[in-house]
Amino acid sequence: MEAMRRTVLGILAAFFLLAGTACSITTEDPGYVAPPPLPAMEQLEQAALADPAAFKASGDVLSFITEDRNIVCSLTSARGEHLNLPYESNSFSDAANNKLATVPVAHCELAGYPKPAAGDIKDDCAGTGLGYLGGAALLSPDKATYGECRSGVTQMEAAYGPKGNKSGPLTELAVLAEGQNLERNGLRCSAHNGGVACGNVSAGVGFFVARDRYELISKAAATASPAPAEASKTP
Repeated sequence: MEAMRRTVLGILAAFFLLAGTACSITTEDPGYVAPPPLPAMEQLEQAALADPAAFKASGDVLSFITEDRNIVCSLTSARGEHLNLPYESNSFSDAANNKLATVPVAHCELAGYPKPAAGDIKDDCAGTGLGYLGGAALLSPDKATYGECRSGVTQMEAAYGPKGNKSGPLTELAVLAEGQNLERNGLRCSAHNGGVACGNVSAGVGFFVARDRYELISKAAATASPAPAEASKTP
């Protein structure tokens, strides 16, 4: 009888010990401060690469949209000024352009975006009748630019801008979640810090774009735009 009593007590003791160790109470540390986001190029270098299969848009082009539907990007190719973008009309495949060298590029369009800083306007659009507008960033292996000569709106603005119709090919693109990283032909893009960073890590060249700010990055210097007067800009 005594042996049975000891066995029962032992079982109960083990049960309460197990229950006590399985349940724990956590409390927030009021003094905890979250670490700041990594600089764009460090994020591109350190973040794990996502499986590119889910982001194949056309041929070997990788395209994605951000969770907030403000930025669409493609890791693609260019021949001269002709970009192979599956959601924009382009002349990349025209026979006349086959003689041009094909280079890897990363291109992003924004629905809401800051104006280009004066020092980042690289084209006077002379004779084109176009204006130099923000909302587009381009990375080649050795250079990053923000803004372009155009009139009207991009596909991203048409779909998700202030007067967007929420329809068209962009609505079918896969979402690149915050922190995910994609790579194609030595160029990387990552959804990061409320925007998108793209860069050539080995060359130290890249850009970061978001709704209210952008940054052009090079080994020599980094320039950031001032906050715009308005959170978004649509011509």
